[in-house]
Amino acid sequence: MIQKKNIGKYIVSDPNICHGKLTFKGTRIFVDDVLDMVAEGLSWNYIQEQWHGAVKKEAIKEAVLLSKESLMQQI
Repeated sequence: MIQKKNIGKYIVSDPNICHGKLTFKGTRIFVDDVLDMVAEGLSWNYIQEQWHGAVKKEAIKEAVLLSKESLMQQI
């Protein structure tokens, strides 16, 4: 049985929520959707507003930093 896995303070993989895809804790907001918004150059304030405050700036920062760490491990 696959269990819930805390990826960070704000990010989780839970098989009972969105089939285990990475989401922000307490939401059904996909981490990859927010990272796409960051990649498009949208401000973190705008991203937070678009998700009605459900994704905090600290959570966006964590997603970006974890993405960076994952990329750097590929070298």
